[in-house]
Amino acid sequence: MNPSTIADIAFELFSALKKQKMIQPLTDRYPDIDINDAYQISKKFLSHRDTEGEKVIGKKIGVTSKVVQEMLGVNQPDFGFLTNTMQVKNKSNFCISEYLIQPRAEAEIAFILKEDLHGPGITKEDVIAATEKILPCFEIVDSRIDDWKIKIQDTIADNASCGIFVLGEGAVSPNQFAMDELEVEVFKNEEFLSSGKGSAVQGHPAEAVAWLANTLGEYDIPLLTGEFILSGSLVPLEPAQAGDKFRMNLKGVGTCEINFI
Repeated sequence: MNPSTIADIAFELFSALKKQKMIQPLTDRYPDIDINDAYQISKKFLSHRDTEGEKVIGKKIGVTSKVVQEMLGVNQPDFGFLTNTMQVKNKSNFCISEYLIQPRAEAEIAFILKEDLHGPGITKEDVIAATEKILPCFEIVDSRIDDWKIKIQDTIADNASCGIFVLGEGAVSPNQFAMDELEVEVFKNEEFLSSGKGSAVQGHPAEAVAWLANTLGEYDIPLLTGEFILSGSLVPLEPAQAGDKFRMNLKGVGTCEINFI
């Protein structure tokens, strides 16, 4: 894909974000788009946000579950960038109509790093050693692609379909638990919705972060000290609309809440 087309698509996605509008799937309009093209679009999309004054404060991993990978026809996750404007305070009342288009909630384990990680060659053990603490997190994914009709190239180009994220209360050392055995329970409007374990994320959340460090290393992008790394959802995605209240309990670690208005 030529640089001009990449630039045009990136600006179209940025405009869709700002105007809260959906666009037709990129894979329908550009049948030859590949994963590398999509990442180049994502980086250009990010550059528009940077020009607006947004700052990168972390990264996110998506498409970590086997079910979603099979749906998209891939055998690997993807990644996107987190900026300061995407972080929402725990227990916030968040107005969907001011920012989001077609949101869905995911319950995740967030990592906060105390050391840089620069792939290749990063292992699960390296990730655990470089992590200051883990904590519960809601990622509210969102898609600028019409009706979530996405293939892997669509979601990668669209910053891995990221909307906002909420870091919860409670934080522990990554050595305090076997993260693959950590269990989360999610409640929607005070009714039990779903549960899952850390093993749902690439077998172990730190394995997902290691994948991210190694994949970003191919683009000479490190994971940096102090960054938030969202490791992928432990449960199925759940649509959200105004009036919904979501709460999660990451057992032994802490809780996270967000209310949509």
